[in-house]
Amino acid sequence: MNRKVRKLLLLIIASLLAISVSACSAQSSNGQDSSGKKSEKTKLRIVWWGSQERHDATLKVIELYKEKNPDVSFETEFSGWDGYWDKLATQSAAKNAPDIIQMDAQYLQEYASRNQLADLTDGIVTKDIDENLLNSGEYEDQLKAIPLGNNAYGMIYNKAALEKLGIEAPKAGWTWDEFFELAEQIQPKLEKGKYVVRDFSYDAGVYEMYQLSKGKGHLTTEDGKFNIDKETWMQWINIFKDLRKKGVVTPAEVAVSEQEYDPKRDLLLNGTILFKQGFAAQFPSFDSVIPGNFALLKAPRDKEAGGYLKPSMFWSVSEHSSQKDEAKKFIDFFINDPEATAILGNTRGLPVSSIVLDELNSSFTDSDKAQLNMINETAPDAQPFNGGPKGWGNYIQNDYTQVGEELIFEKISPEEAYEEIKAKFAETVNN
Repeated sequence: MNRKVRKLLLLIIASLLAISVSACSAQSSNGQDSSGKKSEKTKLRIVWWGSQERHDATLKVIELYKEKNPDVSFETEFSGWDGYWDKLATQSAAKNAPDIIQMDAQYLQEYASRNQLADLTDGIVTKDIDENLLNSGEYEDQLKAIPLGNNAYGMIYNKAALEKLGIEAPKAGWTWDEFFELAEQIQPKLEKGKYVVRDFSYDAGVYEMYQLSKGKGHLTTEDGKFNIDKETWMQWINIFKDLRKKGVVTPAEVAVSEQEYDPKRDLLLNGTILFKQGFAAQFPSFDSVIPGNFALLKAPRDKEAGGYLKPSMFWSVSEHSSQKDEAKKFIDFFINDPEATAILGNTRGLPVSSIVLDELNSSFTDSDKAQLNMINETAPDAQPFNGGPKGWGNYIQNDYTQVGEELIFEKISPEEAYEEIKAKFAETVNN
């Protein structure tokens, strides 16, 4: 083969390769493979916490979305509350957080202030969401989180056990004094190893209801200052110290062993206690395990109400996501699509869309009605909601709980414990 012929052949081969590459590029740009089928272009990572019932409902909605959007796939991560925030913090610090993140109010400011959450002001239909509820997801005039349910904080109790003991169940409007009196009345009727209530000494959320009812406000001020009233807190700690001595509340080793939602380790589900704190949105997680066994109750009061309304949880989108628009489309579908909302029911609290709520009302189960009733009972005198400042979630989850555990094991005195939670607040919050 002479040089001219070889050169001509090389030119022909180069041309054919260029045509092939161009065709592949065109195929890639129009999203079709050799068979003419649309290729998968988008993968969304999504993470949430909750009970098995919530997991199952969420996965069904994801499957429905995939049916209607075949060019989208999902990588799902879900767990219980324990460990959720540690893992998310690690992922977020590495700019590797999932595209769609289930967010809680006590962590919202922390993630938003670090510019880890995208602005969701546009791209999601929110006109049917109550304005106050929607605004709970704002940070510095940007919508950083979409509320997924309306919620109230109070108590969950074992209704069937009280009936068996011949004890009349408390009613909305009950006081903390009545609660403590009832606990002491019930305890002698219980068998060994059973208690009326878990030890609330180290639970900041329950103590906050108590402080609110005393007219002392939330545990932080609106501008993020420490506001755990020492006199009220010491009173609370001493009440539970006395109840521990009387065997009315769980011993320290039992209290710290609890694993929420685990049928064997959740103290309410396994029958160890009769009362514990709880949100209305958590109720299906208990009722689904032992249907009809439990009931919800408005928070006890004192001079003021102790309960408040809050968003059950949110969806947020990672600021580092490369799929923000597709993530917003999924969130819009999640809160507004009739088929999706019918599947979800009240697994994340009462639906936030007024239209969806009206559509589902006629098909509400007893569990759904229990949530609605608790919210309606709490609403008239509900305390204003305060999600806490930056760092509040980590403080409550780690610092406050750690000090509280040392306290109930009597490793430190109440006075030392108070000074410790105050000092740790200064170290952790808003830093």
